[in-house]
Amino acid sequence: MSRIGKQPVTIPASVKVAVNGQTISIEGPKGKLSHTFPAQIGVTVDKSVVQVADLSEKKDAGPVFGTTRAIIRNMVEGVEKGYSKTLLIEGVGFKAALKGNVLDLALGYSHPIRYTVPAGVTIVVTDGTKLLISGADRHMVGQAAASIKLYKPVEPYKGKGVRVEGEYVRRKEGKKTA
Repeated sequence: MSRIGKQPVTIPASVKVAVNGQTISIEGPKGKLSHTFPAQIGVTVDKSVVQVADLSEKKDAGPVFGTTRAIIRNMVEGVEKGYSKTLLIEGVGFKAALKGNVLDLALGYSHPIRYTVPAGVTIVVTDGTKLLISGADRHMVGQAAASIKLYKPVEPYKGKGVRVEGEYVRRKEGKKTA
């Protein structure tokens, strides 16, 4: 049994939560999210608290129980405050530009890379080398940042590539000549 799953999730005044069978819908100032949970998990709403219950006696229901509570907490926090990640692009000639909902990246390849921004995620480009990815869904924001970073991961010799702000990349020493 998960200790995290037993803890209730408090609902702020600006957030509305509705449960319809196994689907929970959460609406707040930053947007609206919904998620469907497995049948072995029960979700109830009492005034300003969401409680998750384990309806199954199976051994594998424990991890799903704690994960369900964590997902609901992330949804409540996302529609209230939102999530964001900052990506930094480093390298000579490396840059980004936003054209509508398509992010145009120049990352040292012979062709430009075009990334279509998913619905529910907003990207702001500043200085051509700094990307601010934000949205209400924590998973979508993280997935968008990981997808962009995957186009050109930071290489350890010169530090060129796309990195998350605050991420440490271990640098290596170059080849020595005699």
